[in-house]
Amino acid sequence: MSSSKYKYNLNAKKSVHVNISKSAHAAFRIACFQRGLSMQEVFEEFAQRVALESKEALKILDELKIFKDNKQKRDFGESDIDDIFRVLEEESPLSDE
Repeated sequence: MSSSKYKYNLNAKKSVHVNISKSAHAAFRIACFQRGLSMQEVFEEFAQRVALESKEALKILDELKIFKDNKQKRDFGESDIDDIFRVLEEESPLSDE
C-alpha cells in the first residue's frame, strides 16, 4: 500500500464568501486596518478558536443564537404595522389614482 494514499494537506484553504451590511463591512475593515490585520486573518483566527472550542468564541456564537431566536419570534410593533398598511395603500392596484 502506498503511504501517499493517507497523506492530507492540513494547510489546504477553503474559500468562503459572505454577505454583510456595508456599514458592518466598513467598521470591520477599519478596525482590522487600525490593528494591522486583514479581514481574512481575523476570520481565520475566529474560525480556529471556534474549532478549538474557545470559551470566548463560543460565547459569541451563543449570544448570536439567542439574538437570532428572539428576532425570529419578534412581534410586529405598532410602527411596523402602520408602515405595512401605508405601503399596501400606496401600492394598491385598487387605489383611485
